[in-house]
Amino acid sequence: MLRTFALSLPVVVAASMAAAVEAPPAMTAFVETDIMSWAQSQQVIDAVNEKNGKTAGVSAAQIEEWDTQWRAEVGQTDQPLVSAVMSHPLSAFLSEQVAASGGRITEIFVMDAVGLNVAASDVTSDYWQGDEDKHIKTYGVGPDAIHVSEIEFDESTQTYQGQVSFTLTDPATNQVVGAMTVGLNAEAFY
Repeated sequence: MLRTFALSLPVVVAASMAAAVEAPPAMTAFVETDIMSWAQSQQVIDAVNEKNGKTAGVSAAQIEEWDTQWRAEVGQTDQPLVSAVMSHPLSAFLSEQVAASGGRITEIFVMDAVGLNVAASDVTSDYWQGDEDKHIKTYGVGPDAIHVSEIEFDESTQTYQGQVSFTLTDPATNQVVGAMTVGLNAEAFY
């Protein structure tokens, strides 16, 4: 069954994952003016660098094992891997940013150099983002890279959202260390 959702302007988005519309420029502008000031903070960079120290040189098989474990833990009572990410102090900070956004931000998660979750405002559906555009088109491109997804219905947040992802650069070394994805409520930007 195909459902529709009307945004505040006369834009209709199909609820199918296949149907998507281009994100408005206001989403990228919001990230640049309201998020970048804290997204590149020392707290974020330190957390990513710490995780990079633990995952440097990790094998593809290990990444796959962790990702499989994460997916199995989502929604379960026993969640050692999920809990390790969600209990990270940066996850609390990201949750505060979502709460303070007035409904504009639906989720935030930070990835390390290989695309594994470092911290998140909410539990993601998978642990490894390294095979997705949010990591490939940011971390894989280099400093100042920004990737804006199309607007789609997101099952995890139950909202129509666009994701703006960007590289995280350590100011001490000028090296890209990871990436961040910010899910934005599409209706708030039309």
